[in-house]
Amino acid sequence: MPSITHDPEHKLWVLSGPGSSYVLHLDDDHRLRGLHWGPRLTLEQAASLLRYPQPGYRPFEDATDGTLDLDTAGALRYALAGVQVRFPDGVRDLEPRFVEETRRDHPDGGTELVLRFADHHYPLTIDAHYRLRPGTDVIERHLRLRHTGGEADEPVTVVRADSATWVLPRLGEYRLSQVRGQWSAETQLNRTPLAYGETVLTSRRGTTSHLANPWAMIDDGRTTEDHGAVWSCALAWSGSWRLTAQRLPTERVTLSAGFGHDPVTSELPPGAELTTPVCAGAYTEGGFGAASRLWHRHVLDHVLPHAGEVRPVLYNSWEATEFDIDVTAQIELAQKAAALGVELFVMDDGWFGARTHDAAGLGDWTPNPERFPDGLTPLIDRVHDLGMQFGLWVEPEMVNPDSDLYRAHPDWVLHHPHRRRTEHRNQLVLNLARPDVAAWLHGRLDELLSKNAIDFLKWDMNRPFTEAGWPDAEGDPDRLWTDHVHALYALLDRLRADHPHLRVESCSSGGGRLDLGILARTDQVWTSDNTDAADRVEIQHGFSQLYPARVMGAWVTDSPNPYTGRSAPLDFRFHVAMTGVLGIGGDLNRWGSAELSRAAELVAAYKGVRHLVQLGEQYRLRPLGDGELSAVQYLAPDGRETAVIALRRARRFGHRDPALPLRALDPSARYRDTTTGAVHHGAVLLTHGLPLDLVADDYASALVHLVREPA
Repeated sequence: MPSITHDPEHKLWVLSGPGSSYVLHLDDDHRLRGLHWGPRLTLEQAASLLRYPQPGYRPFEDATDGTLDLDTAGALRYALAGVQVRFPDGVRDLEPRFVEETRRDHPDGGTELVLRFADHHYPLTIDAHYRLRPGTDVIERHLRLRHTGGEADEPVTVVRADSATWVLPRLGEYRLSQVRGQWSAETQLNRTPLAYGETVLTSRRGTTSHLANPWAMIDDGRTTEDHGAVWSCALAWSGSWRLTAQRLPTERVTLSAGFGHDPVTSELPPGAELTTPVCAGAYTEGGFGAASRLWHRHVLDHVLPHAGEVRPVLYNSWEATEFDIDVTAQIELAQKAAALGVELFVMDDGWFGARTHDAAGLGDWTPNPERFPDGLTPLIDRVHDLGMQFGLWVEPEMVNPDSDLYRAHPDWVLHHPHRRRTEHRNQLVLNLARPDVAAWLHGRLDELLSKNAIDFLKWDMNRPFTEAGWPDAEGDPDRLWTDHVHALYALLDRLRADHPHLRVESCSSGGGRLDLGILARTDQVWTSDNTDAADRVEIQHGFSQLYPARVMGAWVTDSPNPYTGRSAPLDFRFHVAMTGVLGIGGDLNRWGSAELSRAAELVAAYKGVRHLVQLGEQYRLRPLGDGELSAVQYLAPDGRETAVIALRRARRFGHRDPALPLRALDPSARYRDTTTGAVHHGAVLLTHGLPLDLVADDYASALVHLVREPA
C-alpha cells in the first residue's frame, strides 16, 4: 500500500510507493523543496538528508533555484518558475506561506496529500495535491489556485500554472528521452544529452500535436533497456501544453509540465478556482523497459475506463471506399471482413449530410438520404447479424463552411473580428467552450447513438486551432483554450455514461491527440495515418515508451502501401499490426483468395495471443538501433505463457538471425511452442535465447506462442 508519513519537527513529508519515495521539505522561509526522488526511504532516513551540506552562497544566485517543488516567481530566483501570476496592481512576485496539510483516503486504497499555501498579502491560495495509488510508484500531482477575495476585488491573472515541478537528484550527467514527429511520422524516439538552460517541449495547437508528446524521461546517460534508473513524468492534457526540462549551471535539473502556452493567460475573478490537469511522475530502476512497463500498468490499472477488456479486431472501410460510400458496398465489405474473423466493422467518413467530398457536410450528423435511404439501420443490422459490432467515424469538433450547421451558426467557430477565417482541410473549429455549442453537439450525438445501435465511435479531430477568438465571450476570452478541452472531456464522459456499451477511439489525423487525459475517457487511439509496416515499426517503438499496446491501433493495409508506395509481405504487415490492437484497413475487394485465406489464419493467430499483447507485460527484446531485427515479448501476469513477435526489415550479408534471449521466465520450467510443438527449457531461453527461423528475404517476421508445461 502507498504511504505518506510526516515529521512535523523537521517539516518533512515522505511519499512512498512499492519501490520509490518522493521527499518534501518545508524550509524556514516556507519554500517547499524536493529533497529526494529515488529509492524508497524511511522517515528517519529522509530526515538524515537535512544534515547534508546545503548549497552555499553564490553572488547573483538563489541557492534554492532548481530545488523547489512548488516553484513560484519572486525574489532572487531566476530559474524557471512553474507558478506565475500578476496581481491587479501589477505585482508579479508570489510570497506563499504554508497554511495547513490535509489528507484524503480514496476508495481504491490510495491516499492523497494536500499542502495549502496562501500569499501573505494578496487573496490567493495554492493547494498542491499529491495522490498515490496502490501497487504503483506513479505519483499524480496537480495544483488548485483560488482567488479568496471579495466581490470588490479585481481578478488575478494566472500567467503560468504548471501542474508539477519535479526535482531530480544530481546525476553527474543527464540525458533526455522524448518523442518527436509530424503527421504520418509520429512518436519517433529521441534520446539526447540534456543541454544547459531550458529545453521546452510544447504544443501551441489547441490539441496534443503530432510534433511532440507531453512526457519526458531523464537518466544519467548510461541507462539501457534493461539496466539503470529512469525519472519520468507525463501530463494528462489534450490541449496546448508545455514541458520544460531545466538544467542549471549548478547541475540542478527539474521537469516542469502544465497546460497552456505563451502568451495565453487565465483570469481568476474573486471566488473562482483554477485546477490544473494531472501531471504524473515516477522513479524506476531496471532500465527504460521497466519504466515503460510501470507506465503501461499505470494506464491499464488507473487511467483507462475499461482496461480489462481486450479490444476487438476491427475492419475500417476508408481505404477501400474513401467517399464513395453506399449501403450495398458497405455490406459487401462487412461480409468479407466477417469471413476473416473481424469483430468490429467501422464505416468511416462520407456517410452523412452532403459529405460526398471533404469540402462539404461536416457538422450535419444525419445519414445522407441518397446513400442511406432507410438510414443506418439496414447496414447496422446486417453487421450485427454477421456477428460483428458496428462502428462509425465522426469528427464532432469541426465544421465545413459548406454545411447547414455553419450557414445557421457562423458565429459558433473560433474566429476574430476583422481577421480571415483560415480553412484547413476545408474546415473550421467549433468553439466547444461556448455552452450552447457543447449542448447542441451533445444533443446531436446523443440522438445519433440513441436512434442507432452503434457500438463504437472513431472520434477524429483533423486540424489545429487558428484565429482562436471568442468575440462575444463574457469575461476572459483566452479561457477557450482550456474550456474547449474541458467541454470535450465532459461531452465524452456524458455520452459514455448515457450509453455504457459505447467504446471510443481517439484520432487526430493519426496520433495527434494521444495523452493520459484523452485515454481516461477513450478505449484506444489511432497511432498514425501511416500504415506502412516498415515505418510503423519505428512509430510503434516510440509509442511503447509510455503507452501500452492495449490502446495502440494498428492496421494491415494494401501492398504497395497507399501512402508510401512500399511493398511488404502480408505476414510482415500482420505481425507488425499484431503488436497492438489489430485492425484491417485494406481494400478487401482487391485481395485474392490466397491473401484472404492467409489473413483469416493470421487473425485467428492474433486472437490466440491477444490477451498477452494487450494485457501482458511488454519486453522490448531488441529495440530499434540494434540492427534491422527487432522483437517484442509479451508475458502473462502469471508467467504461464508468453508471445514473441520478431520483425526483420532487411537481411544483410547472408547472416543468420541471432537467437532472442527472453525475459522473466521460470528457468526451471519448460515451454511448449503451440505451433510446432517444440519444447524449450526456460533456463536456455533466458540465456541462449529463442532460435528464429525467418525466411531469407527482407521484411521477414514470426509470431511464437509459448506455454509453460505442467510441472
